[in-house]
Amino acid sequence: MPKKEKKAKTPLSDEEQLLLFQQKLLAEEEMAKKKERLLSQFLKDKLAKEEHSSALNLKKINTQWRTVLREVKTRELHKDIEILSQTFERVVDCKDNVIKSLAKDLSEAEEQYARALRSHLHNVDQLLALQRHRLSLLEESYNMELEALTKEFETERKTIIDQHEKEIHYLQDIFMAMEQNYIDSEYESKLEFQSMWNDLKNMNLEEKHFLRLHLENIVEDLWRKFQDVHKNYTDATEDRKAAFETLQVKDEKSSKEIEVHMKKIQKLQDAITISKGKIMIHSRESEDENRYIRNDKELVLVQLRKLKAQRTQARAASQKNLVKLTLESNATLKALRKIVDKGEKILKLAEICRKFETEEEKVLPFYSSVLTPKEQEGIEENNLEELTEELAKVMVDYTGMENFWKRYNKVKLEQLSLQHRRAQLLDINGKLREMLKQYLDGISVSDEVLSQLNPLFIVNYQSNLPQPLSIPTAHPGDKQHPTT
Repeated sequence: MPKKEKKAKTPLSDEEQLLLFQQKLLAEEEMAKKKERLLSQFLKDKLAKEEHSSALNLKKINTQWRTVLREVKTRELHKDIEILSQTFERVVDCKDNVIKSLAKDLSEAEEQYARALRSHLHNVDQLLALQRHRLSLLEESYNMELEALTKEFETERKTIIDQHEKEIHYLQDIFMAMEQNYIDSEYESKLEFQSMWNDLKNMNLEEKHFLRLHLENIVEDLWRKFQDVHKNYTDATEDRKAAFETLQVKDEKSSKEIEVHMKKIQKLQDAITISKGKIMIHSRESEDENRYIRNDKELVLVQLRKLKAQRTQARAASQKNLVKLTLESNATLKALRKIVDKGEKILKLAEICRKFETEEEKVLPFYSSVLTPKEQEGIEENNLEELTEELAKVMVDYTGMENFWKRYNKVKLEQLSLQHRRAQLLDINGKLREMLKQYLDGISVSDEVLSQLNPLFIVNYQSNLPQPLSIPTAHPGDKQHPTT
């Protein structure tokens, strides 16, 4: 015991006291940090609970608000359905009455249509019979004209062919006569040529014989002189005798050859001159004869060309008439076929349009004019003053189309009125669609609806619509119904 008291009484040093103080400060800081951590965790948990509870409450509010809106809308829709069912029943009753009346009118209209159809078919049969009779008459006239033209063409063709054959035979006879004359003249000219050639030959032979005798005398004289000279020369020139003899032999041979060639040349020249003279004579005679023959031939060719031109013109004219006749007949047949097709098409269209006619159109197909008699008389007077004779004749041909144009104009006016009515109904339909879209957007809840202005969306007694400065008072019971 005394030892413990001594230890407790022992004083602490400054360093130990400082350490103790620091330990206390660190312990206090750790406690403060723990408290801050606990406090922040508590606040976070509390904030999460608050957010969860606020989200849950918001969902509960939205579900309750939707149920309230649905109940209100269901009540309004039930009322509208009751009203619409009553109006539908009333409309159905009206439609039933209309259907009954229309059924009676339809039976009467069918009877009238049957009578009108029988009369129309009778008229169409009469028109078809008349058209067939007219076509048969036209065909008979066409066949008669065609036969007449073919007969005329055949007769003209036969006459032209006969005339052509006669002219050909005549020209052949002329050609044969001219050829015979030419052969006779040629034979005579050949005989004359042969006789002249024989005479000239005899004359040449006589002259040749005379020249030969004369030349032989001259040659003999020369030969004597030559022998004398030769003796003198041989005496003087014995050395060159052998060479001269050889040259002499050669000279004789060449002289003989020259003489033969000269005779041939002379004969040829004489024959050439004789033949040239005869050729000149015969050429002159043949030129004259050929000139006469050419003139005759040209005249015959001119006549032949004229006849050929006439034949080609006649053939071209007949061919042109035949082509024109065939083209016109084909054109008439095509026009008649088009008219028949057009009539059949009109009848088919009339049958189709008959299905879409109303009761009033079936009973009264041609409505009376809206104008007064005085106005009609004034219009007729103005038209008569302005019209010419040709236009009046054309209008007289189309007087039967007045009823057709009346019905056409009536249909055109109804078409325009229906187009105008369709445009109005499309405009009304667009407005109704827009109103229905606004209504459906008001009863439905989506992101697109919530992002836009919606008078039914109220949170905390506040709407997303901008508050107007002055709110008009609405009387209870006022309700806007959509137009139907």
